[in-house]
Amino acid sequence: MYFVHPQLKIEKKNLNKVFKSFFEKPDFKFLKGKLSSYLPEKNFVFTDMGRSAFRIIVEKLNLKNSQMLLPAFICDIFYPILKEYNIEPIFLDVNLKTFNIKIEEIPQKITPKTKAILISHTFGLPIDFERLYSTIRKTKYEILIIEDCAHSFGAKYQNVPTGNFGAVSFFSLYKQFPIARGGFLVFPKNWEIDLPKTNFNFRDSFSLLNYFSPFAFLFKKFGKEIAPRVIRKEKSKEPLGINSVSLNLFSQFLEDFEKSLKKRIQLAKALQEELTSLGFEVQEKEGNVFCYFSALVPKEIREKRDIFVEELRKYNVFCTRIWRDPIILNENVQRDYNINLSDFPNTIEAAKRIVNFPLQNYFEEKDIKNIIFATKKVLSKIKYN
Repeated sequence: MYFVHPQLKIEKKNLNKVFKSFFEKPDFKFLKGKLSSYLPEKNFVFTDMGRSAFRIIVEKLNLKNSQMLLPAFICDIFYPILKEYNIEPIFLDVNLKTFNIKIEEIPQKITPKTKAILISHTFGLPIDFERLYSTIRKTKYEILIIEDCAHSFGAKYQNVPTGNFGAVSFFSLYKQFPIARGGFLVFPKNWEIDLPKTNFNFRDSFSLLNYFSPFAFLFKKFGKEIAPRVIRKEKSKEPLGINSVSLNLFSQFLEDFEKSLKKRIQLAKALQEELTSLGFEVQEKEGNVFCYFSALVPKEIREKRDIFVEELRKYNVFCTRIWRDPIILNENVQRDYNINLSDFPNTIEAAKRIVNFPLQNYFEEKDIKNIIFATKKVLSKIKYN
């Protein structure tokens, strides 16, 4: 079975790491040394979720009652925070080759009220910072750059890791690591941040089990109603720290992640080549760590994208559609900010055609071949039915 979210290969080494994570203390010395090598001029703190880090950023940078530029093609988890702090979002359309923002739209949308821009390294591809900096400078406005690195741990732009380019940045670690939950905030050395400690809880237990394919299958089959209720119930408005088990898991699997990243990228490029030959449009590859291996389905099956995803499940290939419901398609966002969807043609196109294919760090060439075999079978069925 093939799943998009991080999976653990069921083997003694991995089971031992998970077991130890419940009983050992996190290796802070190792983590500080490792992360400092990525972010030498910054400080950082671990949070329960990436969105908690974003909330801290909004407060620390005093962004209340301001305007913020941000991608139209992004998750709507930002909406409640924007609403709470009375931040007016100015949305930028997506580039269909990168799935990052259309940088060329910045000059026409920035205003004197704009205090910050949120940029996302979507699906693991770093944004073109040289072009971004140049474009912002030409506007003659000074705005703060907030890096959303939720998909880009390990990614580099011109050999510099993401997280180093903005005034602040934040990561969502559970999107790339089997750690139940967790993110971290990267900030200037002169900030002081102290977060409440949290414990491994009921929701975390489900998340951890989800990293093993038999449980992932059961949750896909029976958990659609249960999981959202559990997550909503346990959400906290206040930023919290990461629990020790998740932090331990991150420490345990960090070195494995670094060692396997090169292979992951090679497999992703091979999968891209195969999909392109079948009519899919794929994301740019250079500098990409492929947190989510994403592509646009062929235009001729544009209206059958969801059928394509459902049919692949019959071959045990469980794709996702991040983001088929981006923030600008949220009805509340449309109402509150008078969104004209015709201003975002690429975002609408991406939302209708996006598919995220499974890609795990432990995959072999045979796994790519199996996914392509299933894709060909389903495409043939859809096209001729």
